[in-house]
Amino acid sequence: MMLTLPSCKKSRSDLGKVLYQKTKNKVFKDATPEGLAEVFKTVLAEEKTKVSNPKLISAFYEENDYDPIFVMDHIFNGDVDLTANYFEKVNQHGLDPKMFNADKITALVAKFKDKRAIKNIDEAYRDIALLEITTANSLINYSNALQYGILSPRKIYQRYYTETKRPDSAGMSNILHVTNMKAYLDSIQPKDPQYLALQKALMDGSVAPGMSKEETTRYLVANMERLRWKNKPSQTRYVIVNIPDYRLDVMDNGRSVLNMKVCVGEGRNKDKENTLVDYDESDKIDRPFSRETPQLNSLIHSVQVNPVWNIPQSIASKEIMVEAAKDRYYLSNKNIDVYENGKKVDDPETIDFANAPKDKYEFKQRPGDDNSLGKIKFLFNNKSSVYLHDTPAKEPFNWPMRAVSHGCIRLGNPQGLAEQLFGPGATYDKIAKAMGEDNPEPTTIGLPTKMPVYITYVTCWVDDKGVMQFRPDVYGLDIVLYGHLQRFLASNDQLAQL
Repeated sequence: MMLTLPSCKKSRSDLGKVLYQKTKNKVFKDATPEGLAEVFKTVLAEEKTKVSNPKLISAFYEENDYDPIFVMDHIFNGDVDLTANYFEKVNQHGLDPKMFNADKITALVAKFKDKRAIKNIDEAYRDIALLEITTANSLINYSNALQYGILSPRKIYQRYYTETKRPDSAGMSNILHVTNMKAYLDSIQPKDPQYLALQKALMDGSVAPGMSKEETTRYLVANMERLRWKNKPSQTRYVIVNIPDYRLDVMDNGRSVLNMKVCVGEGRNKDKENTLVDYDESDKIDRPFSRETPQLNSLIHSVQVNPVWNIPQSIASKEIMVEAAKDRYYLSNKNIDVYENGKKVDDPETIDFANAPKDKYEFKQRPGDDNSLGKIKFLFNNKSSVYLHDTPAKEPFNWPMRAVSHGCIRLGNPQGLAEQLFGPGATYDKIAKAMGEDNPEPTTIGLPTKMPVYITYVTCWVDDKGVMQFRPDVYGLDIVLYGHLQRFLASNDQLAQL
């Protein structure tokens, strides 16, 4: 539980007297709030580039007359040492104590506890200001790291559209009002059983079968960071797809009531060589493979039974037109209609597709057994034009590597999902009947209650039997995430960019 006060503002007219009593260092006898304030402002300006939220920290101390709350209220009761001790143990979270200046804080505290260490009043003022700024900054960073993660996924992934809460200034300001430091630090330790299991495996030095220790560490650290992100479903019922596991679950009150195999978009790392095609190493910009399924959350609002497939331009130009150029009857055999300027072309067999402009024609596949969307597709709003759908291509569901689609998600049991979404009754019966018709007509049916859907990317977790599961990093997103984390682990200055 976090204990806070409405304000830290206090009258410290006896600042020098109290510090002398606590430190037994005569230098502090001459200390005054006014003298401290002048030096504090200077040190704040000097440290501005080294702190993550300089405006917030400056405003906090300005509003409280540069009152040294950590020095006066938290050094001599052991709170600051305790805080530094938590920072020292942050490797339990796959992070580095240097990120939180644990050594610097400990060294400054030691100076205050050694009555001969601080030689003059200017040094005293500077050390007070340094300890205040460093502790405030590190406590905010530590709190944010454990509660929200080090990185913003939106900043490192090009195809990430899941609502993810990040720290705000009000929450960070509250951290500086904490009175019971141990209670607060204990309260922000992630309690998710999955997190605790990965944390234990990391601290135990576990090595996954067929992996090196370094690769196992990458899996554990990357997925612990994902678990710290505030992007998890809050609803009791939702659909969730885990891309690397090629699996969909319908969750109800924490329990999977339906699961099925899925096929997802083709990835750049499907050969398991851990290479990042289209990844700019110079500035760590992620450029995903064109067919990768995005991470997102949305609401399934309707289904289309016996859908028409409006073939995307990229597929039309790279695949459909190529096949049509080789076989003049390819389009008719696949029930694909051709449109020019919005009008259906009566005799597409006469078109020279080998030499036709790539963007001149549009293609639509009529409902039927050959339709690439199968008998049903599930629609939800998103910027990537992806959806869940049936497929006539059943063989890939038997493959261990099922990253084979153009980006949409093919369902192993689409009718089962429809039953979960609509429930038993007339509407579901209508859907089931329409899916079995010989001469199908496209029909759109809205859901009575929209169903949340989450498309996620998790490569490591503990299953219901307590066994650690690992899945190939088929899109290389672990490598992207771990690479960005290493930048922060290598230099605590990087935290200033959070």
